[in-house]
Amino acid sequence: MSKVTYTDSSGRVYTVDATVGESVMAAAVKNGVPGIVAECGGNCSCATCHVYVGEEFAHLVGGPGDMEDDLLDMAVSERRDTSRLSCQIRVTQELDGLAVEIPPDQP
Repeated sequence: MSKVTYTDSSGRVYTVDATVGESVMAAAVKNGVPGIVAECGGNCSCATCHVYVGEEFAHLVGGPGDMEDDLLDMAVSERRDTSRLSCQIRVTQELDGLAVEIPPDQP
């Protein structure tokens, strides 16, 4: 297990235990974290699980792939350098303590 912390736009913090191998999106949905809508169920076809990865973890998470990159361009919320779709981030032991911010305009 690894801990993942989600912070919403109003500053509320949700820390959950995530199973290694599951996506950051799945961990949020399973634990009822608001703001991670995940309309497509994690199939990288919507962008309703957009998050901003904490700077200290950005190098570990890496950048988006081509399809994810295109979807991030269409996201409702402003795109940042650390924007990722949480369905495309797999939880690892190295990501224990991962912090992500949920954009304010997420549907």
